[in-house]
Amino acid sequence: MSTATPAPAASTSSSTEALHQLDRQRIVHPYLPASTTERVVMTRGKASSLWDTDGREYLDATGGLWLAQVGHGRDELADVAASQMRELEYFTSFWEFSNQPAIELADRLVRLAPDEISKVYFTSGGSEGIEAALKMSRYHHYRRGKEEKTWILARERAYHGIAYGGGTASGFGMYHDGFGPMLPHVEHLTPPWPYRRDLFDGQDCTDFCIAELERTIERIGADNIAAMIGEPIMGVAGMVVPPDDYWPRVREVLRRNDILLILDEVVTAYGRIGSWFAAEHFNVDPDIIVTAKGITSGYFPLGAVLMSEDVAESLEADSGFPMGYTYNGHPTGCAVALANLHIIEHERLLARASEIGGYLLDKLSDELADLPRVGEVRGVGMMLGIELVADRDSREPLPNPQAVADAVRREHGVIVRDSAQGLVLSPALTLTRDEADRISAAIRAVLTTTHPDGTIGS
Repeated sequence: MSTATPAPAASTSSSTEALHQLDRQRIVHPYLPASTTERVVMTRGKASSLWDTDGREYLDATGGLWLAQVGHGRDELADVAASQMRELEYFTSFWEFSNQPAIELADRLVRLAPDEISKVYFTSGGSEGIEAALKMSRYHHYRRGKEEKTWILARERAYHGIAYGGGTASGFGMYHDGFGPMLPHVEHLTPPWPYRRDLFDGQDCTDFCIAELERTIERIGADNIAAMIGEPIMGVAGMVVPPDDYWPRVREVLRRNDILLILDEVVTAYGRIGSWFAAEHFNVDPDIIVTAKGITSGYFPLGAVLMSEDVAESLEADSGFPMGYTYNGHPTGCAVALANLHIIEHERLLARASEIGGYLLDKLSDELADLPRVGEVRGVGMMLGIELVADRDSREPLPNPQAVADAVRREHGVIVRDSAQGLVLSPALTLTRDEADRISAAIRAVLTTTHPDGTIGS
């Protein structure tokens, strides 16, 4: 006769200061130097609100890390996870093994995706997905007898995760310095960033980028290039939205030269910009789409790489694609994803992202337009950026946007994220108009007392 194992007792060191101290002693946080002693320990979330150990409420305008599509604290997603765990918490999806939630989720994703997409490869998240996509692009050409097609085209200021392949494709020096040598055969191009007009030598943004792309292909050789990877909207760079003609023209050049297009939709997919995929918004049909984040709204680590039949056919030939992750097709993750997609559809959150996101964009544009430190407000759906400048005429970036983000949180209880160029916002798709008003008011209040050198106060 079996008996249930009791759950471990709760720690007695649960005061705020005790948790802060233990955190400082035991956890290495991404991007946090040891000299920073401040900690904020969250204990609860509901919709767009979070509460810390002192009971302070925050408005989450970041969606965690761009992913809380349906908001925090959804009981129905917790119930789905628990129910699936009781039936089958996990089994491998290697070889011939599979499970019902993974099969149903793959079919659902293909039906939502652009017409060219026919198959799905599951991962645990975005960085794994990018690694898989880069390998897939090279392996696809290898299987077709074009072993020399190994080069990857990426872009400056791009972000594609922090594994070795994705980290190399990311166009920021901080992701390369000290980690080299990086992945060979990666070339970075100029990003389609209309506000940074100095990048284009007085030319039209898209015309410049396409001419540069064609010159690069000619220099490296089309027979040597496997794929180009890009975020439809560049997130970490500051929510950089390309001109409408950029992606269709890029696609035409790549197709003409037998180069695959990988869209990194880790952030943009699943309603973030008001459509299931940004490929639809920008009228482009990629060969591979990398997704994660919003697929489960953060309730379970999961990612999915979607691909065309042509790519899938080459990967599955002979002995199959020789690459797998332990949690490929995790049944609990896939069950949560199915429920999450149902919420997004049933609650019409794609339309809501466009409606409330548009409202917030207009609100920010109106309320920040007169501030000398605001160069541009931009965005699509629930993906918005505020480019902060020290001088509007020169468009020189504000030196320390993190100080602004910190002040917005500390002084007004609104969590925003800083980028190299300013502030970025990616709230839950369930955001209300009142919450949008609160976000805008908090940012304006701080920027009216923020000096060009980034210091805060009167």
